[in-house]
Amino acid sequence: MSRTLPEKTSRREISNWFGRDPFSALREEMDDALSRFSLETNGDWMTGEHIPSLDLSETETHIEVKIDVPGVKPEEIEVEVMGNTLRVSGEHQEEKEEQDRKFYRMERKTGFFSRTIALPASVDEDHVDAQCQNGVLTIRLAKMEEAGRKKIKVKG
Repeated sequence: MSRTLPEKTSRREISNWFGRDPFSALREEMDDALSRFSLETNGDWMTGEHIPSLDLSETETHIEVKIDVPGVKPEEIEVEVMGNTLRVSGEHQEEKEEQDRKFYRMERKTGFFSRTIALPASVDEDHVDAQCQNGVLTIRLAKMEEAGRKKIKVKG
């Protein structure tokens, strides 16, 4: 059984029909595609910055984001939550080159990195936990309790 959308359908109705906002999903897919493209070109094709890989998952009560930040110290990382947007950025300092060595490759990332993620649900900005272990930054964000729907009887 297929479903068709009426001619005049609001963004909220489309979101309910698809299970999530398709425009946000498209934006996320485009961001991911650009991220993958820039990673394949050493991360500096468009912006000159490194874009770390991430995993985004959700439970009934939390959203969890895991970001690869190998070699980055916790004090070099900044985490910001603004509404339903998460921004992780920082700067990994370049290691000092040794004068008596001849390098044939230098592929490890250093310098500025940033990633901005549209979260799939509203979060409680006061209940965010960020931990960095073994090169993986794990951020747990408590979801806001959504207001329930209430039908209002229209009086005549």
